[in-house]
Amino acid sequence: MEKWDARIAFPSNDGITVEEHFGHCRQFVICNIKGGQQVSRETLDPPVHAPGVFPAFLAEKGASTIITGGMGARAVELFKENNIDVILGAQGSIDESLKEFLGGELYSKGSVCNHGEEGCE
Repeated sequence: MEKWDARIAFPSNDGITVEEHFGHCRQFVICNIKGGQQVSRETLDPPVHAPGVFPAFLAEKGASTIITGGMGARAVELFKENNIDVILGAQGSIDESLKEFLGGELYSKGSVCNHGEEGCE
């Protein structure tokens, strides 16, 4: 596998917009970053969702960061245990969120998850 500066994962249902809650996504869009610029992009179908599965799957695929709308505290912990940084509070297009992140303008705004802690893992 090629060495990237970063592999940024976005949960999505359409490949265009950031899914509000990572656990409800149908796919992950992985943006490969080199020298602060996106050089390629791929879409991955995730395994069946269960607590801990998505963090391990994305770690295996080399993701360094996940940018999503929200997730619960346990999910954040599981991503961090897999050495994946978590950015919460993103919404709208993946392209715009990536542009903001690469420009240093997108910071984690806390979880916007409103499904209750049990549904946020």
